Amino acid sequence: MNPAACIREFSFEEDYDRVLTLWKSIEVGMQVERSDTPEEIKRKIDRDSDLFLVAEVRNEIIGTIIGGFDGRRGMIYHLAVQREMRKQGIGAALLAKVEERLQAKGCLKVYLLVVDDNLPAMRFYEECGWTQMKHDLVFAKEF
Repeated sequence: MNPAACIREFSFEEDYDRVLTLWKSIEVGMQVERSDTPEEIKRKIDRDSDLFLVAEVRNEIIGTIIGGFDGRRGMIYHLAVQREMRKQGIGAALLAKVEERLQAKGCLKVYLLVVDDNLPAMRFYEECGWTQMKHDLVFAKEF
């Protein structure tokens, strides 16, 4: 990992606007939606703030990851690294840190979603030991 990078927990007041800017700058695979509004992010950090991490270099947020845990299964989403900072181990370090925290909570299995045309992300996750669940389909419903 870039030696200047620091991984820490997300702080709403300090980080929300900068994180949102990063997410909106991601060219493929990142979908900023209504679940990313200030109100929804506050609800997320009220539940398990230790699973929302940022990577920072010289006071600039260059990476994020969000994990969730329902007491049984984990979920990882919004892994994003600024384009200029990729291929330096930042994404892998963020992923490893959230995986470690999920395991510490007793999580035995974790899922993540990748947009079907995001081949670089698929390769990245495979390199990190993840496998595609070829026979499982994901269904969703918005309220």
